[in-house]
Amino acid sequence: MIEYLDLVDRVLTKGVRKTNRTGMNTISCFSEHYKIDLSEGYPLCTTKKMNFKSMLYEVLWYLSGDDHIRNLRKHTKIWDAWADENGNLDTAYGRYWRKFPSAQINPATGKYEVVEFDQIAEIIKLLKTQPNSRRMVVSAWEPGNAHNSKLPPCHYTFAFNVIGENLNCHLTQRSGDIALGIPFNIAAYSLLTQIIANEVGMKSGYFSHTIIDAHIYLNHVDGLKEQLKRKPKPRPKLEILKKPIDQLQFEDFNLIGYESCESIKFEVAV
Repeated sequence: MIEYLDLVDRVLTKGVRKTNRTGMNTISCFSEHYKIDLSEGYPLCTTKKMNFKSMLYEVLWYLSGDDHIRNLRKHTKIWDAWADENGNLDTAYGRYWRKFPSAQINPATGKYEVVEFDQIAEIIKLLKTQPNSRRMVVSAWEPGNAHNSKLPPCHYTFAFNVIGENLNCHLTQRSGDIALGIPFNIAAYSLLTQIIANEVGMKSGYFSHTIIDAHIYLNHVDGLKEQLKRKPKPRPKLEILKKPIDQLQFEDFNLIGYESCESIKFEVAV
């Protein structure tokens, strides 16, 4: 995927050294942006081997609305470092996607009450009834929760937009680990776009991505320079069984023709 490699090259070339909470300094750029045409194939990185199964389980976990990782950790350990001993997670993305706490006035009492709002269901409703709406926004950022969380949401909001028959998705990310996180973010939100497009009878359009603090950890530099030497392989194809979004299971997804270069080991900064 040339868009990703171009991002890596820009940050390595133009980035500025910064300190951060992890103790491992970064090379960082402000507000990097690119977009990927999903009609050209599923954008799973090919210049290093990606764990598609782990990413798929994570996206299905988001869509479940769970606020714990007790089921997810059977398939991937990606969130173990930030969950408590019981598997509870302060900032579980799906909890806010599907059960965002919304203060609404109770007509009977005239007082505000907190109710849970399903943002994904609302997006699907709008796409089916008002596809030209410019209000199809999903947020995982709840300020009080983010203030207290061990790891506030990095990919904190995304929006959908329809042009013709194509469903486009724009992701805004406050912080992006280019070596480890960004390839998974690209794959996850492109997958989500295809899932929702299937649900509403549309085609996948573009995945657009803005990263406010786009950074490379210093101990990732050598691995990314190696990755830049590699030539991207053709994108694979992703087939999804046509089912309602809440009925989808791991077995309903089929990744076809994925070929990649060998893995590159990158340490996670916690």
